[in-house]
Amino acid sequence: MKKESFTSFMKQVAADLQQSGNLGTAHVYRSSLNAILTFQGSGCLSFPEITPEWLKHFEGSLRARGCSWNTVSTYLRTLRAVYNRAVDAGLIAGEYRLFSVVFTGVKSEQKRALKAEEMHCLLDAKELPGNIRQSRDLLSLMLHLQGMPFTDLIHLHRDDLRTDLSGHTLLTCRRQKTGSELQVSVTDEAMKLINLYRSTDPTSPYLLRFLDGKLGGEVVYREYCRQLRILNYGLLKLASYSGLKVLKVSSYTARHTWATLAKYCQIPEEMISEGLGHSSLEVTRTYLKSFEGGEMAKANQMIIDYIYSGKKTMWSRA
Repeated sequence: MKKESFTSFMKQVAADLQQSGNLGTAHVYRSSLNAILTFQGSGCLSFPEITPEWLKHFEGSLRARGCSWNTVSTYLRTLRAVYNRAVDAGLIAGEYRLFSVVFTGVKSEQKRALKAEEMHCLLDAKELPGNIRQSRDLLSLMLHLQGMPFTDLIHLHRDDLRTDLSGHTLLTCRRQKTGSELQVSVTDEAMKLINLYRSTDPTSPYLLRFLDGKLGGEVVYREYCRQLRILNYGLLKLASYSGLKVLKVSSYTARHTWATLAKYCQIPEEMISEGLGHSSLEVTRTYLKSFEGGEMAKANQMIIDYIYSGKKTMWSRA
């Protein structure tokens, strides 16, 4: 069998991800590969060179460069994923618990969730410039849609929006990150915002107007990144306009706030997981099948009401 270096194998994995349309993941893999090559200082890294000692030195070099622990973890988890692919492909035997010596977790280095009154302050801001008002509206829409991530929101298709037999408006889509199905009951306020930013191009597959339906591949991914930068810049300005003294408001704020307030209202963690579209806990996902759509809509409305009224209601299935 022809021996292959780790770096050449990783390049091929990134290329395969790019070819299959997983552009965001491919970007992370290429960034991780660049970090490895910068540390290595040579054209390649062989599989035998990946030892606990090498990993610790790589981790230390990333920290010395000023990378946050979460960035370090991203690079190391990506390296581990490629290493495991090589094991599965029979290129190497693999070493048990090789990556246990380095950090591959997540650190809460910055609070991303807001209190209910802080979120209300943002959403109630008046007399905003157009670009900041748009960011405020998108923050509100993501919150109303169970903390939907911006990447899922901006990639919604027209046919994801439908009306069920009971007359309720629903959004049913696949998560961009995990591919798991997410179903959200659309509130009246969310529907107003969807209509405000709905695509007017009859040839576009997208529900909202932010992506050009004629674009594809890496071009549409770059356009998504541009729209994300616009949103995050507007949210930073929104916090300033609102007089809110928070370190950072970003596209993650709606998602983390929705989840945090749901827990504060004592909504079961299984329902929070379902509302966020998580799919990593198979036991939890099996249990979640017992929750009906009406219960999830009730939980979502409870969080929205808490933000706007300041009155917390505790969850009850009765």
